[in-house]
This record gives sequence, C-alpha cells and structure tokens, in this order.
Amino acid sequence: MTIEQVTHELHVVERRSPEVRRKRWERKYRIVLLVADGLAATVAAFVIHGAYGRWAVALVLPPTWIIAMCAYRSYDRSALGLGTEEYRRVLRGAVALPALAAGAYWLFARESGLMDSGLMHDMMLAAGPAAAIALLGRYVLRRQLHRRWAQGRGRSTTLLVGPSRGVAELAAVLRRGGVHDLRVAGACLTDPENGPAIRKLGLRVHGGVGNMSEVIRATGSNTVVVLPAPEFDSAVLLRMSWTAAVQGADFLLAPILSDVASSRLAARPTNGVPLVRVRAPNLSRFSRLPKELLDRALAAVLLVLLSPLMLLIALVVRLDSPGPALFRQPRVGRYGDHFTMLKFRTMRQDAEQLRAELEHLNQNSDGLLFKMKKDPRITRVGSALRQYSLDELPQLINVLTGHMSLVGPRPPLPEEVEEYTPEVKRRLLVKPGLTGLWQVSGRSDLPWDEAVRLDLGYVDNWSVSLDLLILMRTGSAVVRGTGAY
Repeated sequence: MTIEQVTHELHVVERRSPEVRRKRWERKYRIVLLVADGLAATVAAFVIHGAYGRWAVALVLPPTWIIAMCAYRSYDRSALGLGTEEYRRVLRGAVALPALAAGAYWLFARESGLMDSGLMHDMMLAAGPAAAIALLGRYVLRRQLHRRWAQGRGRSTTLLVGPSRGVAELAAVLRRGGVHDLRVAGACLTDPENGPAIRKLGLRVHGGVGNMSEVIRATGSNTVVVLPAPEFDSAVLLRMSWTAAVQGADFLLAPILSDVASSRLAARPTNGVPLVRVRAPNLSRFSRLPKELLDRALAAVLLVLLSPLMLLIALVVRLDSPGPALFRQPRVGRYGDHFTMLKFRTMRQDAEQLRAELEHLNQNSDGLLFKMKKDPRITRVGSALRQYSLDELPQLINVLTGHMSLVGPRPPLPEEVEEYTPEVKRRLLVKPGLTGLWQVSGRSDLPWDEAVRLDLGYVDNWSVSLDLLILMRTGSAVVRGTGAY
C-alpha cells in the first residue's frame, strides 16, 4: 500500500469513525459543563450579594470561576465523567480562586483603588458555595452520562488484546462498580487455546492477535486496549497502533499495575522513551491533618443532630431483647493499636458462644470474616438496624475520640489481624472507617479477596475527594440495603 493510499484511507476512516461522533457529544458535554459552572458561580455570587449587598462580585465571580476551572483542566476529556479526578480539579480551582483574588488585589488594586478589600473578601466567601453547587451539578450530569452509557450511547466499543489471564482480569475490572465508558466487544488472545475459559466469562474470542484488523472492522470497535505480554515488544506495539489508526480506533496500553489512581501516574519522557512514574501513596500525618480535623468536626455535628434518633434506637434495643443497648468489641486500628468499637447491639447476649455451633454455615468461607444470611442470633430490631446500617451510629463516638475515621477500611478483629499476610497488613496504615469502599461496593456480599483489594486501593490512593465521593455514595448504598446482614 502506497503512502497516498494510506493517507486516503485514514481520511475516509476519520470521516466515518465512531470516534468523530464521540467527540461531538464530548463537545456538547463540555458546553453543558460551562453553562452549569456559570450558573453555579452566578448563584453563589447572588448569595453573597444577598448577605452583603454587593453587586460587583456578581459581575466578577462567573468569568473568574470559569477561568479557574479552565486553568485546572476540569473540562479535559480525561476528566469527563470518570472517577474522582473531575471533582478533584473543581476543588483545586475553588481553592485557587481566593488566592488569585488576594494576589490580584495585592499586586494591582491595593493602591490604585480598582478593587477594594471587601470585594476580595466576597470572592473568597463565594468560592465555597460556588464549589458546592458546581460539584452537585457535575454529580447530576455524571449520573445522566452513566445512564447514557448504560443505554449504549457514547460508550466505546472495546477490543481487548493480550494474554487470557490479563484479559479476564481487565474485563472483571471494567464490569466492576456499575457503568463505565468502555464496553467490551470481545478479545484477541496471544494464547487462543485458552479461549474457552474466556468465553465462560461471557466474552467473545475472535482468535489470535494476527487478525486484529479484521476483528476491529467486524465488531465495530472504536477502542483497542492492549495488555502486557512477552510477545509485544516495541516494534509489535507500534505496528498494532498503526493498524488501530487505520481502522479509526483509539489505541490504549494497559499498565501492569492495577488499582492505581490516575493522580499518582505521570509520564516522564527520557531519551525518547515515555516512562510512567508512580508516585508513592500519601500517608504522612501532615497530609492527613485536614482529614483528621474534618472527621472530628463532622462527627461532633452528626452526634448532636442524630442524638434524638440514637436515644430512641437505644430504648427500642433495650425493650426488644435482654441486654445492654450498646455492644462493645475490641478492634484493631491504625498501626495495630487496639480500641473498643461501639455499636448498637443487634444480636442476643450469647451470640459469641453460639458462633462455634454456626461456623459450618459461614458464607464467607474464602476469607477471615464470619458472615451468614438469616443469622439466628440477630434480634428482630437488630435485623432492621443492620439493613440500614443504623447499628453503626455509635461509632461516631469512636471517630470523635480519634480511634476511627468517617471513611476508611473496615475495623478488623484482633484474631483476624493475626492471620493477615504482610500485604493485607497495609490496611492498618490508616484509621478504620465508619464507611468505606467495601460498604458502597456491596458490603457483606463481597468476597474476601475483593474486600481486601478495595481496602488496599483506598490506602494507596487516598485523597479528600475520594473520601467525599465515598460519603456521597454511602447514602444510596444504605438506602438500598444491599449486602447488609
């Protein structure tokens, strides 16, 4: 094929490619985000105007807010509707806005009189409401985007290329946790003899890697994801990328590492070789100081607001069955420190003595936890409390005293920790949480390995925005009651 023929085919593919249609709706999504951000900033500005009677902030804040969002790339394709990165960029822009306003006042307006300190103060106050409204708007838009993906619109039809084991693992990740923008159409394997095992997972196997071009056309795939394999050296990968380009498909390389947040990854070109840097997890005490302060402040507020409900639950527990209202149990916290965890009692007083008789009914036999549905030790009131996680409310006291966090891994029992492998012990590098990824992803329905994977992913990829996302998802998870027993 000549250079002219290749160029002509690329232009034809570009005009008919699904990627062109994808870029169109992405542009529409960005326009909607711009309008939503402008409205958020306008509403926040008028809130400040209503409180302080200043019109200037209503004129200055909306364009300044849009500039801050653009500066922190909140409209980039890589952040649209995916993960917590979208929220993180909004929060960074909101933090920068008061600093920019203060800097502009100090440099340009302090002596000229173009901007007074009152306007700067109003801009700083308006950043909080603007961020809250913008985050809420993005959450609503993100839900609509996920519904669009669930209907098959705007999603990438994806072809996985690589060894069967890697294909199976990536397919499980793409299917995990709801709707994503990648829909797997099938796989081309470096080891086609293992195709039957992949078909059992519900994936179509289209033979080996050699016929990738025909498979892309046959399946209408607009994204090719290549997994690491010994057969794929730089020359092979380069030819595969050319093949994908001719067919109008995106070409993605899956890293060997998994469960690493995008914020910890950065490209580092060295002599023409694009190396990927993986930043170390952020586990220092100083970096977690804002989390500590926020945890205790929110726990104190929630204890005051929920105290009538907690008193009522305590009374009902006492009336329903003999025994105290609170259940106290030793648990292991950060760095292996022991503390007494509080819960509303949901079981009979002799529950621990009866556990040995029920051990053979454990439905979590693949791990260290003891879980079973329709546990006869659970009281009538306890069943309702567990379904909606109301039995966990006294742990707000543990958060207030500093033994737990609002968000974190599940607090383990001492006998569980004794069986931990060195890898699983990484869960103890952070405080256990009242809620966490395990709770918003299925709770007791999760197998042990999956629960550990989620906890370790949280430890390595922790951020304030991830905590906020988990807290937002906790409400819907509790209402659904899925996996609570």
